[in-house]
Amino acid sequence: MNQAANIISPSAGSVTGGVREVLRLEAFAIMAAATTAYFVSGGNPWLYAILFFTPDLSFAAYALNARLGAIVYNMVHSYISAIMLAGASWLLGIDLLWQIALILAAHAGFDRSLGYGLKYASAFSHTHLGVIGKRT
Repeated sequence: MNQAANIISPSAGSVTGGVREVLRLEAFAIMAAATTAYFVSGGNPWLYAILFFTPDLSFAAYALNARLGAIVYNMVHSYISAIMLAGASWLLGIDLLWQIALILAAHAGFDRSLGYGLKYASAFSHTHLGVIGKRT
């Protein structure tokens, strides 16, 4: 199977069974750890409340097309983005970036703990954690 098919098709793989549950529990732990780190480091509760669901606005890219929607959604919901933002915070000495990185990690963990995984370009409902939404 070529690389493009891995991005486009859910048949390229999604986890099931116990492995899926472990990944969801792991995501919940990441959400809890990032949230705890945020508040222990003095993060503002209002900033957390305002920004926590902001990453979900990335699904608006699906209005243009599914491939772009999946790319944008996955960039925002990847732990890599949170880690890169945290690294930038450390290099630049900007505490606000650190707080945003923790919120982003907490949000990604929250979504994955609920079963909303990274998206395939075939449809918003096709994720690495399985199909979400109503089954037809």
